[in-house]
Amino acid sequence: MSSIVALIEDEKNLRDIIKSYLEKESYKVLAYESVEAVGDLNEEVHLWILDIMLPGKSGFEMMERIRKEDAKVPIILISARDQDFDKIMGLEKGADDYIAKPFSPKELVLRVKKLLDRCYQKEESVTLAGYTIELKTRKVYDKGELVDLSNREYMLLLFLYKNKEHPLTRNEILDHVWERDYFGNDRVVDDLMRRMRKKMPRLQVETIYGYGYRLEGN
Repeated sequence: MSSIVALIEDEKNLRDIIKSYLEKESYKVLAYESVEAVGDLNEEVHLWILDIMLPGKSGFEMMERIRKEDAKVPIILISARDQDFDKIMGLEKGADDYIAKPFSPKELVLRVKKLLDRCYQKEESVTLAGYTIELKTRKVYDKGELVDLSNREYMLLLFLYKNKEHPLTRNEILDHVWERDYFGNDRVVDDLMRRMRKKMPRLQVETIYGYGYRLEGN
């Protein structure tokens, strides 16, 4: 089954170009000119591409709406304004990536591939400390009960799992979970870790003071 990518871009030429490039890679593309054109969020979408500056409601407003429905679906923001403020605001609101206009459609397609590969694994599920991690749906269960993780909490969990028994620095976690567009203090990693530990208390995550964290083999 092809991955479904939803695109909201008001510039018709750019919208058509992006749609064409994605379809060449066998993605199913739902293309809209505005937030209002989307309607209800009933159709399954594996990744969203949102222009920030749109007629009517903005890409930021659409992202907030998406996050209320699905905390984990990956979102890429695009904007004509290459400003740190837009990047930081977008990432803090829950975007997974950001690309500034003008950009190469090929670069955008590569970012889409990277995000989809990272967010949707071929292996169906793994077990960690008694928790079941459903990789396809990006959901975590504790004895059948859903653990309500945010997108970044889930990405942190998966990164720790993939590097089990190996110490990770705060910067390594920051680069993976927030990627290169975050410019704040690396202590946000500690805050994220604290929230995840509270939701998943059986995880054996060792704090390595002055360095970072290590997930013990459990």
